[in-house]
Amino acid sequence: MANSPQAKKRARQNEKRFAVNKARRSRIRTYLRKVEEALESGDKAAATEALRAAQPEIMRGVTKGVYHKNTASRKVSRLAARVKALG
Repeated sequence: MANSPQAKKRARQNEKRFAVNKARRSRIRTYLRKVEEALESGDKAAATEALRAAQPEIMRGVTKGVYHKNTASRKVSRLAARVKALG
């Protein structure tokens, strides 16, 4: 348990950050799931549109510190390759 006032404040800040990051991660996963569903259905137009919406959301996760840059780039790259292969 945190004893000093500084440690208590840090614990409060960590809880807030955790909640914000959890919501942001959940939002990104929703966008990823939409792309996955479009890929499953085989609809290239829908998949392209879903990827176009998901890409900035994933990269925003990088700037906010939720994902590492390379991880996000890898996810986008693999999704783009799968969308491209639908043709």
